[in-house]
Amino acid sequence: MGTFEELTVEATVQAPVEKVWDYWTDPNHIKKWNSPSDDWHTPFAENDLRAGGKFVSRMEAKDGSMGFDFGGVYDEVKLHEVISYTMGDGRKVNITFTGQGNETEVIETFDAETENPVEFQRQGWQAILDNFKQYTEQTNQSS
Repeated sequence: MGTFEELTVEATVQAPVEKVWDYWTDPNHIKKWNSPSDDWHTPFAENDLRAGGKFVSRMEAKDGSMGFDFGGVYDEVKLHEVISYTMGDGRKVNITFTGQGNETEVIETFDAETENPVEFQRQGWQAILDNFKQYTEQTNQSS
């Protein structure tokens, strides 16, 4: 295995960490925010949020032209603090949640893959994170 370049994206979400955590990890929410742009969507998501647990989400172009499964296995889950996982190809992802009152900083560090330009990947991940921020801030908490 080669070494991967590590990339970081971040966002400050205007919501308490409990809400941010729920929206990040609940498949019903994941399906609503997990896309980099309006012409993509996530019709299916499954999440077993615990160390050793698996997750998968299906990302597809709305016109049906292409799609892929994004998934992995959790390495560490610390409630309202840390989620880290390993993707199918061995790349690692680490997400930290730092809540302060009605604001939560989300920092996501991930290993770049070698097929696409690094900046392209960073923009893609940042777009999804921005989408998450927007969705979380605009949606009222309901159980």
